[in-house]
Amino acid sequence: MSAIPLTVRGAERLQAELHRLKTVERPEVINAIAEARAQGDLSENAEYDAARERQAFVEGRIKELEGSLSNAHIIDPSALDVDGRAVFGATVDIEDLESGERLTYQIVGDIEADIRANLISVSSPVARAIIGKSEGDVVEVQAPGGVREYEVLSIRYI
Repeated sequence: MSAIPLTVRGAERLQAELHRLKTVERPEVINAIAEARAQGDLSENAEYDAARERQAFVEGRIKELEGSLSNAHIIDPSALDVDGRAVFGATVDIEDLESGERLTYQIVGDIEADIRANLISVSSPVARAIIGKSEGDVVEVQAPGGVREYEVLSIRYI
């Protein structure tokens, strides 16, 4: 498996989720299975089936997180010598030149991307266009509605 790029905050979030799954969720599921078993006949026991499904989900997520974290390549953009350019982990303010809308995105790894939190994947078209650019540069992004132009307003390394 190849290295998975993660920001420091992204790795911390994944480690916190893994810890919660192992220390809270897993014991709760084990207790739910034990309680359902105590009710007797398992062939028609909906609580038992639900608890087993939940257990499968929790165990699968634990395995997924452990795999991702074991292959993680944690990148701290503030420790890089990037000379003011947009890089992985940077937070970038851009302006849509057509609409004037201002957007702020942090460029993160695929597994930590969340557009609702303004975390865009390094493999997204917007991030690929911004990487390597400096403040004042104009980038073109191929969007479903056509080519969009954005100006890079500022770059921060948090």
